[in-house]
Amino acid sequence: MNSTLYPSFPPACPAPAPARRARAAWRAVACLLCAPLPACAAQPAGTAQSAYATVSPYAAHDDAVHALFASSLPDPVGQLQPLAQYRGKVTVVNFWASWCAPCVKEMPALSGLQRRYADKGVHFVGIGVDSARNISQFLSKVTIGYPIYVAGFGGADLARQFGNQAGGLPFTVVIDKAGHVRYSKLGEIDVARLSMELDAL
Repeated sequence: MNSTLYPSFPPACPAPAPARRARAAWRAVACLLCAPLPACAAQPAGTAQSAYATVSPYAAHDDAVHALFASSLPDPVGQLQPLAQYRGKVTVVNFWASWCAPCVKEMPALSGLQRRYADKGVHFVGIGVDSARNISQFLSKVTIGYPIYVAGFGGADLARQFGNQAGGLPFTVVIDKAGHVRYSKLGEIDVARLSMELDAL
């Protein structure tokens, strides 16, 4: 595996054997889905859908947005940060993990978009579905141009509330100023497509 895109990190704190097996199984599934393949890979035959989704601004994910903005997550140094600071702002939320190669690959593009849209009031947020230790060690080697928060493996549950029933990574959601999900993408982002969605807001 490419050591530049997918660096090796020490394991997180040991968990009981059953938990380690469950985590390994979850990672195996997520890694299959985190590859830049269509999201329909997890759908039954004949029900394939695009990994891109332009969502109605009044779709059913408002509860997920409310839960996100009502929560606080630790930053990489362990300080709790209220996500309510993003309420009322266009926010791009990217669920990722240090062990997910496509997640790491798209980070420079996301950082570039953060710089491009900063003057337009668009905020980018990375939510790590990973351990605090892995994220801290990753960020000691890689510079990211937007805030990163640590959700642990519970971050996958939050991603599912936003419609990512497959639980794959990376997963990106665009939330408008009114708190509605306008766009979501399972898999590596397409910069042109995400830019088009942001320009429309």
